[in-house]
Amino acid sequence: MAPSAIETTNQATNKLLVKPWSRPEQTKEDLEWAPLTTIDLARFDEPGGKQDLAQQLYDAITRVGFWVVTNSGIDDERVLKQFSIGNTFFKEDLEEKRKFPCNFAEGEYFGYRENSRWIGDTGVKENIEMLNIHKDIPAWSNIGKHQIVEQNWDEIRKFHRDVHEKVARKLFILMAIILELPENYLADAHAYDEVSDDHLRYMIYNVRSQEDWDKAQAYSKGGHTDFGSLTLLFSQHVAGLQIKTPEGEWKYVKPVEGGITCNAADTLTFLTNGFIKSTIHRVVTPPHDQINIPRLGLLYFSRPGEKTPMRTVPSPLLDRLGLITEKDKDSSRPVPTGTEYVRARVKDVHHKTVLDKREGTSFHFKGLEVKNHYD
Repeated sequence: MAPSAIETTNQATNKLLVKPWSRPEQTKEDLEWAPLTTIDLARFDEPGGKQDLAQQLYDAITRVGFWVVTNSGIDDERVLKQFSIGNTFFKEDLEEKRKFPCNFAEGEYFGYRENSRWIGDTGVKENIEMLNIHKDIPAWSNIGKHQIVEQNWDEIRKFHRDVHEKVARKLFILMAIILELPENYLADAHAYDEVSDDHLRYMIYNVRSQEDWDKAQAYSKGGHTDFGSLTLLFSQHVAGLQIKTPEGEWKYVKPVEGGITCNAADTLTFLTNGFIKSTIHRVVTPPHDQINIPRLGLLYFSRPGEKTPMRTVPSPLLDRLGLITEKDKDSSRPVPTGTEYVRARVKDVHHKTVLDKREGTSFHFKGLEVKNHYD
């Protein structure tokens, strides 16, 4: 099992001590792994590199929706330090964690999400805790920070921006090349310094018994899609993430040493009228040899900002494919912004104390629609 964080403070500085966290061993069980495309970002600045990478990414974003990034330029030592900070936070007293909760009533996802929701009538609660950390931009300067974040803010905010600039932004450029748009079109729609709900997330699936896993999964075995544009998941080795393949099969996503697992999400699907696939995925019981290991996660979520309308982009490729309607071309037609949509979705999904079954239902918001549940 990976070492846990120290639960004490440095008495001389009153600073929380962060013990280094390391990844546990990968499972030895024979799981069915989903085949995913690997995008080597070391090639991004080579002559013709972006064009070659865009060709590789094409199938991943249109058919599968998941892929792996390697050679991001972010040292693994920095990644592990972020895992260690997150692990320290989850060892804190509940009183400290509750200081800055997510404001789900307003659809805001910054802050701490407690594992307090009941899963239907199973008698089992969710085992997920998370801490979502905002960008370091003036608009969010008054958002409260937990002690561990405040004490490590300089390191966290630099990591936050680097993940966007070195990974997310480059992926948006590759997608723009695929769509035959100006290279910075999607990157500008997700600009770091603009107001948006991008966040870095520390997340943990706490250990629970096989019996409780069985009860929770019997209640709902379906998958979901993510709310924003891009999700980046740093390798952490505990298996459990599954995607629904184009063939309709559930297969595991294999952790890649030093890699980042990426997936497209709902707002990219809206912006491309279904061309980019928001992949259906879920988290299931870990393998038997990992069931007693907390599944610590480090993720980055990129979301379109308050100036980005949810209108099909003017892509020559989409036009040739018949994916741009006359209605889409009407720039005077009112549509929600990315922030409006995402906050409405967050409020609908999370502002509740009991997780309800949603088979056969969809979420509707100002002309946009997404299923709440996927078999």
